[in-house]
Amino acid sequence: MKKTIYSCVAGFLSLYAGAQVGIGTSKPKAVLDVNGKTTLRKELRVGGTSTEPGSAGLNGQVLISQGEGLPPVWKSLTIPFMEEGQYKLINSYLSSDQTGISELSDTVDGDGVNKNSVGDNMTDVTKGKWKKIDGLTTNFSIKNGKNRLTYQFQTGIEIKAPVATTSETIRFACGVFRNNALVAVRPDRIASNNNSGKAGLQDYIFTLNYTEQNVPVGTHKVEIACRKIDTSNINAQFAIGRDVQSSNGASSAFTLESTMKIDVIEYVTYKN
Repeated sequence: MKKTIYSCVAGFLSLYAGAQVGIGTSKPKAVLDVNGKTTLRKELRVGGTSTEPGSAGLNGQVLISQGEGLPPVWKSLTIPFMEEGQYKLINSYLSSDQTGISELSDTVDGDGVNKNSVGDNMTDVTKGKWKKIDGLTTNFSIKNGKNRLTYQFQTGIEIKAPVATTSETIRFACGVFRNNALVAVRPDRIASNNNSGKAGLQDYIFTLNYTEQNVPVGTHKVEIACRKIDTSNINAQFAIGRDVQSSNGASSAFTLESTMKIDVIEYVTYKN
């Protein structure tokens, strides 16, 4: 008789151990299915075993899912939580180039184009004879149509007058092109100093900063290109992002290199 009772108790415990428990639901979908509010008065431990209690995490850590069938883990975030409606930095793309542009130097006249408009095609010579800085080409993707793209371009410009004591000027422009269409442009000029001590050389740092809004979702290609507008002397040497041919060590491609930074900032939304 006692053996029969023991057998029944063991069978009951086995059945209970394999059952699903539902709180607030008559059809539980897991070993423990809670349909309602849950209050924890002490720590929440995860990843435990039959001999280990599991980890309660550290102060400030968040619980991260590892996917179906795997226990969640506590992780430390390196970025703060963002509220819905704010903008978040998604990616930064950095590039540099020391080859620059030397094709616009002496014997090359300016293109004479004094005006550009957003959307101008880089290959349309009626909009200017643009020369690319190939090392700054950047490819990236946009996933949220509500965004900001911030462009930060900087390069060194150098001119050398054919006669050191005669000041010469060159007008030029550099622009940002996305998918071959102009999105930002800045014209400028550089003038040599009529100082024989500098042998007609003059350096200048050019910068272009611009923020573009709500760029369409998809893949994009951003390029930097510059052009010569006009020159006071066609024999004046001119270089962008590098030294002129006869700088004679007074400057270098390293000191005049071009740099480009693109920040992709997207609007924060949370899906229900």
